[in-house]
Amino acid sequence: MEEERGSYKNKKSLFLLGKKKEDVYHVLYKVPYGDGPYVRAKHAQLVEKDPEAAIVLFWKAINARDKVDSALKDMAVVMKQLDRSEEAIEAISSFRGLCSKQSQESLDNVLIDLYKKSGKIDEQIDLLKRKLKLIYKGEAFNGKLTKTARSHGKKFQVSIKQETSRLLGNLGWAYMQKMNYVMAEAVYRKAQMIDPDCNKACNLGLCLIRQARYEEAQLIIDEILKGELPGSDDIKTRKRAEDLVIELKSLIPPSHTLDLLVLDDEFIKGIEQLMNEWGPLRSKRLPIFEEISSCRDQLAC
Repeated sequence: MEEERGSYKNKKSLFLLGKKKEDVYHVLYKVPYGDGPYVRAKHAQLVEKDPEAAIVLFWKAINARDKVDSALKDMAVVMKQLDRSEEAIEAISSFRGLCSKQSQESLDNVLIDLYKKSGKIDEQIDLLKRKLKLIYKGEAFNGKLTKTARSHGKKFQVSIKQETSRLLGNLGWAYMQKMNYVMAEAVYRKAQMIDPDCNKACNLGLCLIRQARYEEAQLIIDEILKGELPGSDDIKTRKRAEDLVIELKSLIPPSHTLDLLVLDDEFIKGIEQLMNEWGPLRSKRLPIFEEISSCRDQLAC
């Protein structure tokens, strides 16, 4: 397998060497040929590394109806990187009507990230619920069971099951931000039933900690550290699980306190047993107390 990958990389390198500089750009970044505003926007974004110029050209592409689906989505992503999330939200809301039906789902995914970054939790929850409702009605993925997604330039297949769990995970986190831990727990547990993974398990553990249900949280985190869930080998996730364990230890009363209580009980039982061996209890009052007692009787008369 490794040999095949190496062979593929070598062939690709040789292929690129035989291309002109402009052609290499199109092959690497998968941008169509031409001199339209969208192609120039992608060049400014990816090659020139000039996001401000890219945004201007993306706007031109949208107004010229040049690859509007991609231009609007890419522009929103660049705006988010520049902390212009509010502007990106407004752009998608205003111009998504120009985009195809097939692009609406990916625009929603961009919107969810924008709502998250700008702190619009209620809007994020509403959109996530709408997307989950589409899945329930069988209208997501354009009626298909899988879709092709792209991340960091790589394509991969996503199933309805995986997408449902992902959306539920996002919904759980949104409820966590509103400190609605009861709803967050219910959503996370549902997500884990559909498609479990360590990231959502960490969030569920944190949710239980916030509810002071430490023993349940410990059980969830132990599953991660024991490698019983998908993604347990991810370094960042394990580090997060370990951090949660540290937080748990700071919240749970030290175990030795309980041990001392147990020892106290045993000590008392031992004293009682010893006293029983000594026989019935007799008065241990000193003579002075007997004298006081007799005086008290005389006074009473």
